[in-house]
Order: sequence, then structure tokens, then C-alpha cells
Amino acid sequence: MESVSNVDKLESIKSLQSTINKLENAAAQMTQNGANTTLVKKRLKAVYISLAVLENVWSQCPHHYTQEELAEARKVITGLLSSVKSSYAKSKTGSPQRTLLERRIKALQLSIQAIDKFSDIY
Repeated sequence: MESVSNVDKLESIKSLQSTINKLENAAAQMTQNGANTTLVKKRLKAVYISLAVLENVWSQCPHHYTQEELAEARKVITGLLSSVKSSYAKSKTGSPQRTLLERRIKALQLSIQAIDKFSDIY
């Protein structure tokens, strides 16, 4: 895994925590409205796993996820990364939204690298 500055580590952790918060709020609202929450819950679990794996790599915090869970999270995060990159391409240069998306992209890319470090299937 690439060498990551403390600033990038902090921004990535905050970005994933923000993503978790957004997904939890979306899941709650969708549940309240009777909408299908399968995709949101899948993404939420994958981001939780991503955060745990990054914390493990950077702070030696243990995680309890299996190889299967890591593989599924990697697949979901890869799909989410494509979605975020698409939003980034549509965002205005210099906007706060673009900055947020840049940080989210970096966090997701680092998550994939960290998952790969733990997975014996890649």
C-alpha cells in the first residue's frame, strides 16, 4: 500500500465517516418511505468494512471481517467509486462539492488498496 500522509489519512477517515452518515440517513428515510434499501445497506456495510480495514492498516485497530466479506466489500466499493467519479466529472471546478468528491475518491481508492492487502484472493 502506498505511503499516505497523516493529512490524507485523517481526510480519508472523515470522508468515510461522512459517507456512513449519509448512507445511514438515506437508509432510514428510504425505510420510512417504504422504498427498497438493499443497495444502500450493501453500500453501508462495504463502507463500514472499508473504514475498519483502513483503521487496521493505519492504527492497528483489529477488524473481524472474513475474506468473503472483504471480497464483497471490494466489489461494492469499486462500483461506488465509479459512481462518485461520475459525479466528480459533472461537478464544477473549485466547488466545495468537488473537494468533497476528491476526498471521497481518494478514501475509496485507499480502501480498495487496504482490502487487497488483507485479501488472499487478489
